[in-house]
Amino acid sequence: MEELTLTTPALLFSAISLIMLAYTNRFLAYAAVTRNLHDIYLEKKDDTLLQQIKNLKLRLNLTRWMQIFGITSLLLCVLTMFLIYIDQHIMAVWIFGVALILLIISLGLLIKEIQISAQALKLHLADIENHLKKE
Repeated sequence: MEELTLTTPALLFSAISLIMLAYTNRFLAYAAVTRNLHDIYLEKKDDTLLQQIKNLKLRLNLTRWMQIFGITSLLLCVLTMFLIYIDQHIMAVWIFGVALILLIISLGLLIKEIQISAQALKLHLADIENHLKKE
């Protein structure tokens, strides 16, 4: 078994940073859509908008948890590097393992969020198709 070096957790920095950027972009996009739907709902009071807002609320919550697990994973990678630096290799291995598990959870939540997003888009497309058939 190879020994854990400073390079191993450092390699995750760029990957986690890119993932966090993508998560943040998703969060900001959902926040903007939610605000827009809220304004439209105040004008129209349409129940279908409430369903969309509920769906976006779930997706925002998943994205928030994705961010929390991703950031915690990054922090544990930094802690791993510190533990390696002070020659606490056994503890570093365990902390790095936890960091990897948190990253896996974060990515798993991303898969769930993508599935929910895809389902929401399918509903929008079906609604458009129904309107086209009526015309």
